Formats: sequence, structure tokens, C-alpha cells
Amino acid sequence: MKPAPKLVAALVAIAVSAYLGLDQLPSGLVDANQEISAAYRAQANDVDVSGSGTVTRVLADDNDGSRHQRFILDVQAERTILVAHNIDLAPRLDGLKVGDTVEFKGVYEWNDRGGVVHWTHHDPQNRRSGGWLKYRGQTYR
Repeated sequence: MKPAPKLVAALVAIAVSAYLGLDQLPSGLVDANQEISAAYRAQANDVDVSGSGTVTRVLADDNDGSRHQRFILDVQAERTILVAHNIDLAPRLDGLKVGDTVEFKGVYEWNDRGGVVHWTHHDPQNRRSGGWLKYRGQTYR
């Protein structure tokens, strides 16, 4: 049985805090991108994650089935991730280019290349909390 990624991140934070001799966890000690690193190590799927990264590559849209804008983010969590943003349900990030910063909330799925974050949009059937992307001061849902 694999440990839950958020549990792993919390345990790391506690261990670091104990090592530093702190009575409590400083706010922000666990970077949100550590969730992705923990999920990757656990080969986890269907994990809610949030964080930010720098665009390292803008890929062609995936037009099979629902259309997705695709790009690679360096999340500084020992890896990069693919973001697959459904542009049939949410607006495209126009003008996206290498070097831009994008914040995200979505669902992580493991693969051996670092993983994929999808569900970066609202859920039209309200079955799960919606995700989003933030780019140049605008939120895309």
C-alpha cells in the first residue's frame, strides 16, 4: 500500500521541523510543489495538487476527443510535469511562451516522465472541486 502524497509531504515537514529544533511548523515550510514530488515517488494517481512552475516547452494542442492545450512546467520538485488544460471547457492561455510562470490547481496522474496535471478547469457536472490556471493576473477555469 502506498502512502498518501499529502501525508508524505506532511511527514517530511515534521521531520525537517524536528531536525531544526522547531516547536511548530513555520508557515510555508512545505512548498505546494512538494505534493507533486511525493505523488511522483508514490506513483500516485487522482491526487489534487496545486503549485506553480515555469513553462519550459509549449506543445501542440491535443485535438483527439476533448481539446487540450498542452505545455511542460518546471515545478522545481526534481522534475517537470505536463499540463493538459481542457480548452473545450475553459479558455486557452493566449500568448503562453517559454519562461512564463503559471500557477495551477488540478489533478495529478503519475507517469515515468514526471506526471500530468489535468482537471485545470471547472467541473460542468459538479462532481469534484474545480481546478484552475493563473497566468498574467488572470484565472482560467
